[in-house]
Amino acid sequence: MEWYEAEVSELERTLKARALPADPVVFYGSSTIRLWHTLAEDLADTRALNLGFGGSTLEACVYFFERLVSPIKPCSLVVYAGDNDLGDGRKPKEVLSFFRALAQKVDRDLGSIDFAFISIKPSPARFDLMRSIRKANRLIQDEIALHPNYYFIDIFNAMLDKNGKPQSVLFTDDGLHMSPAGYQLWTKLLAPYRTRIFPSSSDVH
Repeated sequence: MEWYEAEVSELERTLKARALPADPVVFYGSSTIRLWHTLAEDLADTRALNLGFGGSTLEACVYFFERLVSPIKPCSLVVYAGDNDLGDGRKPKEVLSFFRALAQKVDRDLGSIDFAFISIKPSPARFDLMRSIRKANRLIQDEIALHPNYYFIDIFNAMLDKNGKPQSVLFTDDGLHMSPAGYQLWTKLLAPYRTRIFPSSSDVH
């Protein structure tokens, strides 16, 4: 996990130096989250706190959870990760095991907050992993169904064209990271979950 250390340490310093919003809502995960620079603006809520770090695997999200998320005590948590694990050769069942490990830490440290997992996205760069991505998503979705305060946000099918391939317009030239159009689509797809992502103060306290 040393590969992530510099960026995680910088995130820690930034968090200590800034005034956090009341009842923060943490978005946690890989560079898909980190590069969403207009996150709070797009979702129209200043409580959105971006704790993504580049190249993060779901395994790394578990490893750094106590350092980055637990101290914040968010009122809601949204996670995107998993495609880097598959890209590194992990199997869908391994990704599920990492999700379960993360869920244990969420329950232990944050209690019964609403916890969203955004499905692993399809991307041109990882088209050869589509079967594994679908399976990992299905396994995690089934696991989430066992927890009343968890929910699954499916962005997978909306990012495919009529031929079942990832829409290139939603991605940057590397075929992996998302373009502004990709984030615009995600903004629309997250909108139906708005009241769970951003609970009102009366729901939190």
